[in-house]
Amino acid sequence: MYSNLPSVNLTELLFEQSDDFIGLYDVQLAQFVRVNQAGAHMAGFASEQDFLRDAAWARSLLIFPKTDQQRAELIETIQHSERYEQEIELRSQDGSHFWGLLVIIPINDSNSSHFLVRLINQGRLHQAERELEQSVQRYEAVFTNATIGIIVSDRSGQIVSVNQLARQLLGYPGDELLGKSIDRLVPTEVSHYHARLRQSFNENPQVRSMGHNRDLHARRKDGSIFPVEVSLSYFRMDDELYAVAYLIDITFKKEAERELLAHRDRIERLNADLEQKVADRTHALMNTLEQLELSKDELAKALTAERELGELKSRFVSMASHEFRTPLTTILTSATLIEKYPNSDQQDKRQKHLQRIRSSVNHLNDILEEFLSVGRLEEGKITANSVAVGLSGLIQEVVSDMQGMLKTGQTIQIDLACSDQVWLDPSLLRKILVNLLSNAIKYSGDHSTVVVQGSCADQLLTLSVIDQGVGISKEDQEHLFERFFRAKNVSNTPGTGLGLHIVARYIDLMGGTVTLNSELNQGTTVTLTLPYENHPLN
Repeated sequence: MYSNLPSVNLTELLFEQSDDFIGLYDVQLAQFVRVNQAGAHMAGFASEQDFLRDAAWARSLLIFPKTDQQRAELIETIQHSERYEQEIELRSQDGSHFWGLLVIIPINDSNSSHFLVRLINQGRLHQAERELEQSVQRYEAVFTNATIGIIVSDRSGQIVSVNQLARQLLGYPGDELLGKSIDRLVPTEVSHYHARLRQSFNENPQVRSMGHNRDLHARRKDGSIFPVEVSLSYFRMDDELYAVAYLIDITFKKEAERELLAHRDRIERLNADLEQKVADRTHALMNTLEQLELSKDELAKALTAERELGELKSRFVSMASHEFRTPLTTILTSATLIEKYPNSDQQDKRQKHLQRIRSSVNHLNDILEEFLSVGRLEEGKITANSVAVGLSGLIQEVVSDMQGMLKTGQTIQIDLACSDQVWLDPSLLRKILVNLLSNAIKYSGDHSTVVVQGSCADQLLTLSVIDQGVGISKEDQEHLFERFFRAKNVSNTPGTGLGLHIVARYIDLMGGTVTLNSELNQGTTVTLTLPYENHPLN
């Protein structure tokens, strides 16, 4: 059917080696019968076969007539033309748009009529045109509408371009300045010097400002002179050097400078008078500031005390509402239940609730005792009275007293490396140990061990209480010795938040120090360091 068409080699060259769309359109079949691979890809198809299987694309002439009548009219138009050209915007199968030049050439042979269809992608051309248009718009925005005067001249000083503001400043309408020498824009008395400067710039062009601390002036068309600031830059085009001058009218700036100079003398006179007034008032202000500083310190101290008092009140109310409610509720409940056991054979049940009442009363008594201790400490009614103390016996006695508080399987271990006699206040030391051991027992679990460890050296007693309890976070450790403070991880365990505060105050009275080392869920170590008050050990 295509025996009269070009040879196989030529077909391969035209169809497969071209980057453009090339297709063979059979007029009688009204569809493409061949499309090169590049053309199929340009239309958004993977192969020629995919293109030819698509009815819309195969029947189109890449123009997509809406009706068969329009397609027939288009084919007739092409048949009567030696070459049909049309620029079209085409949407490929994948949805992308591009512009192309469509060229259709009729091919007539003895058997049939065909069209050779070629589509040249002009996307780059359109992109270049858009970029050129945008470049021109940017040029218009930057050059023509610039808010400073811009003048471009060639190597010989002939003006080749002037923006609108420069024409207005210099009084030259339209394109009157084009082709004129730039020397006419400088005052007559320096025009010869300006020519030498221009020659120097041509020999060593660089971006810089002009004037170098001297006044510059420009000359208008009417011969009038006005002050300006001028900056220079340059560019090269077609091996030709062009100078660009940026011109700013500083008439108002110079007038402002003159006015400032005129005001300066008057201001200096006023300053002299003001300095004396300032000196007098400064002295008065210093006295006032000293008084204000004293008042500020007093107010700051009062505000700090008020804030601390408010925090203490809040903590106290929170603690008291919880700590008093629990034992009181227990007492009330047990008292109510005792009434329900009147018979003599129910004595064991009555005894159980009486024990709960006694325990709750003791708990309330301990809480009140802590409050009273804080009050006596604040009033200074508690003092340290050192006597000779048998340290080992005191610790053993305290540990024996604490046995009733131990949980299932808990033990207290004593590790003391110290002479039996030390000079300390036994009452305060006992209260300190009771408080620390109570905390260690309360916050440790069943079958745990609490260690009391002590040593004496250089007339200092070092005593540590070590537990395996819940521990204390680093954040909470900073506040543990404050009144009514309780760590977050023990908020559900009974306590007033006063114990460690009282311990710290007792240790202060005894001239010692206390440190605490703890890790969450790994236990706590509280270490006391107490001096012997310079008494010899016997």
